[in-house]
Amino acid sequence: MQSMLMITSILGADNCAAVLASQLGFSVEIVASRREGLARLRRHEYTLVVVDDAIAESDPEGAELLWKHAGLAVPMQINFAISGTTRLVREIRAVLARREQEQALAMRAAAVAVESELRDTVTGLILHSQLALTEPSISPELLAKLKTVAELAGNLQQRLGHSMN
Repeated sequence: MQSMLMITSILGADNCAAVLASQLGFSVEIVASRREGLARLRRHEYTLVVVDDAIAESDPEGAELLWKHAGLAVPMQINFAISGTTRLVREIRAVLARREQEQALAMRAAAVAVESELRDTVTGLILHSQLALTEPSISPELLAKLKTVAELAGNLQQRLGHSMN
């Protein structure tokens, strides 16, 4: 289950957390200070960390420390005094959607990079095995093994070619 840490001392934080939990399907924990927030971040992983503007603005170094300890959680700074829960839900959904898109793009880029490296390696295998096959003093056993390597590398190259199309 996804979880959220709210760091705020505003009145009504419990009601806000209940609405967020029901609207987003998150478990929501509330702490009232930066120090309590850091303690929670050391013990748990969160999907999202939401810090009240009042806390962040009154202690910028402390807020920076929170962001550093947030780990993989999405950090958000919100002015709870002027933001209603509807707006907060909308902003959280937007930031999580952006995070999902960024992760999908990063995964695609990583897959393309790995595939490119594989293509280069397979091309090298084919080239070197074909060069070795042209050696005049090659034993029949080694010749058979090199033909197998060249054939396997060629098959792999075809599969890689089809996966990119």
